[in-house]
Amino acid sequence: MFRSDISQASSASTSTFVTALVFNAIVFGAQIGVFTLLRPQFKAIYEPRTYVGSKHVKPLTPKPKSIAVNTKNARSFGYSLLWPVALINADFREIIKYNGLDAYFFVRFLRMMLKIFVPIWILSWAILLPISSVNTGDPTKVADDGLVRFTFGNVNPDDQSRYWAHLVCVWVFTLYILYILRGEMSHFLITRQQHLIDKKHSQSVQAKTILVTGIPQRYLTQRALYALFNDLPGGVQKIWINRNLKELPDIYDRRMDACNKLEKAEVTLMRTAIKLKQAEAKAAKEGKTTSKDSEADTTSLVPKESRPTHKTGFLGLFGAKVDTIDWCREEIATCNKLLEEGRAEIATSEQSTDGEFSLLSDNDLRGGAVDENGNPISRVKKAETWKDVDGDGEGDVLNVKGVVVDGVKGAVGGVKNAGGRVVHGAVGGVKGVATNIKGALGKGANGEDKYPALNSAFITFNKQIAAHLAVQSLAHHLPYTMSSRYIEVAPSDVIHSNLNLNPYEQKIRLAISYAATAGLILLWAFPVAFVGAVSNIYNVCAQASWLAWICTLPKVVVGVISGILPPVLLAVLMMLLPIILRLLARFEGIPKYTGLELSLMTRFFLFQVLHSFLIVTLSSGIIASLEQLLNSPTSIPSILAQNLPQASTFFLTYIVLQGLSATAGGFLQIVRLIVYYVKLILLGSAPRSIYGIRYSPGAVAWGTLFPSITLLTVISLAYSIISPIINGLAVLAFFLFFQLYKYLFLWVLEQDQRRDTGGLFFPKAIQHVLVGLYLQQICLAALFFLARDASDRATSVPEGALMVVLIVVTAGFHAILNHSYHPLIVALPLSLKDRIGSGVSVEETKKDVDEVDETQPKDRISEGGDRKSGEIIRKTVNTPAEMEAGIEEERREDGDGKSRAVPTDQSANTPEDVQKRDKAIANEKEDMEQTEVEEYGFSHPATSRPQRTVWIPHFTTQDLPDPDATDNVEQHKKATDEEIADLIATLKGMSVREAQACRDAGVDAREEGAKMDGKGKIVVSAPPPGYSGL
Repeated sequence: MFRSDISQASSASTSTFVTALVFNAIVFGAQIGVFTLLRPQFKAIYEPRTYVGSKHVKPLTPKPKSIAVNTKNARSFGYSLLWPVALINADFREIIKYNGLDAYFFVRFLRMMLKIFVPIWILSWAILLPISSVNTGDPTKVADDGLVRFTFGNVNPDDQSRYWAHLVCVWVFTLYILYILRGEMSHFLITRQQHLIDKKHSQSVQAKTILVTGIPQRYLTQRALYALFNDLPGGVQKIWINRNLKELPDIYDRRMDACNKLEKAEVTLMRTAIKLKQAEAKAAKEGKTTSKDSEADTTSLVPKESRPTHKTGFLGLFGAKVDTIDWCREEIATCNKLLEEGRAEIATSEQSTDGEFSLLSDNDLRGGAVDENGNPISRVKKAETWKDVDGDGEGDVLNVKGVVVDGVKGAVGGVKNAGGRVVHGAVGGVKGVATNIKGALGKGANGEDKYPALNSAFITFNKQIAAHLAVQSLAHHLPYTMSSRYIEVAPSDVIHSNLNLNPYEQKIRLAISYAATAGLILLWAFPVAFVGAVSNIYNVCAQASWLAWICTLPKVVVGVISGILPPVLLAVLMMLLPIILRLLARFEGIPKYTGLELSLMTRFFLFQVLHSFLIVTLSSGIIASLEQLLNSPTSIPSILAQNLPQASTFFLTYIVLQGLSATAGGFLQIVRLIVYYVKLILLGSAPRSIYGIRYSPGAVAWGTLFPSITLLTVISLAYSIISPIINGLAVLAFFLFFQLYKYLFLWVLEQDQRRDTGGLFFPKAIQHVLVGLYLQQICLAALFFLARDASDRATSVPEGALMVVLIVVTAGFHAILNHSYHPLIVALPLSLKDRIGSGVSVEETKKDVDEVDETQPKDRISEGGDRKSGEIIRKTVNTPAEMEAGIEEERREDGDGKSRAVPTDQSANTPEDVQKRDKAIANEKEDMEQTEVEEYGFSHPATSRPQRTVWIPHFTTQDLPDPDATDNVEQHKKATDEEIADLIATLKGMSVREAQACRDAGVDAREEGAKMDGKGKIVVSAPPPGYSGL
């Protein structure tokens, strides 16, 4: 009876796999087909990198020159069908140029998996499949016709000498994998070092700056840190000491929120004005008279009751109702004043005092056996200062040397201080008191800074090699003091809330964080088990009488509970997990966002391996053999050896799901397509939000993406010998993922280069591969030791022993790999100091696909016409949408900050010109980002950044009523023409007046880089003007 049940289960598993394979293949084909049709039509979703970013890429399937760019016919559609060939032929190394080393090494990891699994697939199918299935296995089992016949456990007890083939294969595969890993680590190291020393990167602020934490209070001055680090090559360029800013960050956030609210309110006001004035013009055409509102605001052209308003209370639902524009202007001005006052306090406290700084104080070397000069410290008798020496019966005054002196003056003059130095007179201490008084100037009444220094600082050096020497050197002579130092720090990568942890607190937080992570991983099994129980609700309610009422519900309801609710709950759980793990990493005290992702990668991988691999493997094998284990406890080893490999069927289905449906979904991006246009409709209410949606392609979170791929690696490696079928599926999955992410990182995604780690996720992924090898070898060793023949005798002990040897070999390789490469992963060695900055950066080795004339200025593109000194030309016709709108103006900003409209040549609106202008926009954004880093450095935004410029769209006359249009009411034509002409003249200066009103209120505002037409539609054609808080 039992054999029949297990056979049916195995057959069902095989049927499930075939069904999953067919279903996912159909889904894959359907999604790829839809992607092929939609890709040429939605460039913003499927090829935004052809026009977004400072480095443009060629279209995936560029049209031949014989076909006009805007032509849409069968021939052009035919070329678009060739995208798979173009994608396969694309060079993945180009990713370095467009998305940095993190993206490049992720795609290279997928390529490495192909290099590993293709030979394994061929050899395992040629050797292990016949060994495990031909003339072996129990003929009474129906499972012989299923996938189980190809697994390790299908070998008959009398044929277990065949396991030598498995042993030889695992040794060969392991040595080959180790060889590949060593070569990839060597490639990673060389590529990373070339990246660090290339011309562009080595000259950046990020490359020359370190973050030092755990600084003692005595060293928290510019002078002290300068004295400590200035002896390194090139010396110190600048130092930023972090401070407890108290209320200033909240004020800065208030100002930012007010700027956002003001931008939206200004757009709402302008659209309301357009509607009202067009209604008046329409009424004038129809011969109707409109009453003028005496209370209308002459500046905004909108009655007060129609102006934007909001409530100042919680969530805008409570509190006083105020005029949004007036309130925001006042709020911004107030915040500006408060921030300026706080910055003045900080500037006063940062004034350094003159004089030298001694790196060691007298107390630093106490407790040793020698003094500061290296002389042994002998025991000192207590000196007698009052003794009858001359025998006259009266005490004589002695100095510390025991010599009689004349009066108190001499005694004071000979007193030594705590360091053993003679202090000549009591006046000697006055100087120190004066110094303390000088240092207290500029502080509060209690002698403390209003914004005291935190125990961390950013130090920028003049040379890159000095930063790398500083991060590798011992900075202080006391334990844990200034021991945490970070290199390659970008201002946007800093977590300011984690800059004041002392080293001991950080170690405690680290322990608590990982303890909580371990507890979370273990306890997460309970909600997952609950979801599993819900998915099997029929059995649950049948066995638990108190839940029997669920089975009495309508079948539709029960079907929803068991079929729809569990996947939704599981998806929510999986969404919450990375958020919780990232919060735990932040609690640990990591001061960099990239550090959070690196920590999350480790934590999430541990969770995935435990829950998605180990628990499934053990539970599947044990459950499948539970009845046998209960009936025959003495046969536990042989039963487990036969049934543990059966869990592979689940993972075969999982690999198929990821390799087909997941990759096809990655190409189609249907959710992103929908969200993109929903955002434009619901959130595109202001130029800045529209610019962010249109010109900010998506990015990936490495902390969750890498573990999802390395989990596939672990599963495939662990079952590569036990169930060789998985190797072919792994090759398919990694090939499709390789093509998917090559496409995404070349044509779709844009990673923030300021948060690029230079590929530091790759070495962690290598460690994950080794974890997969360990699991494979441990499982095989256990299966060899558990193998029994018909007489219940161990038959594969030699194979098991050799597997133990292989584990030792792998561990030895692992240790050597880490020991040899780990010191070189982060910091530069001295042997490369002569090469720093001498090479050509990756970006300069290849011209961009739409490179502009190099004789033109890099920051702006000027097509004809002269440019005055200090004048900046901002091209504002840059997108196909704007070309269709027919907006033909550019804003020319003079050196005095005033702007004026200049008509542009309509012939300059070809697609080639659009590409050039898009590149000009991207270059302008990149220049603005670099300027911000150079100007403000690592200062907290609340202490350095100006108010973000309020971006108001420039109003144009496009789509306004034509005063020359034929009017059916001839008697009112003259009056109508006058009304419409007045309407155009009035609205045309509306945006200028609003921007000026903001400036009059003390708020920086500009109306350039975006246009609003007569229908209220906004077209963005340039980055945000002024300071944008990048």
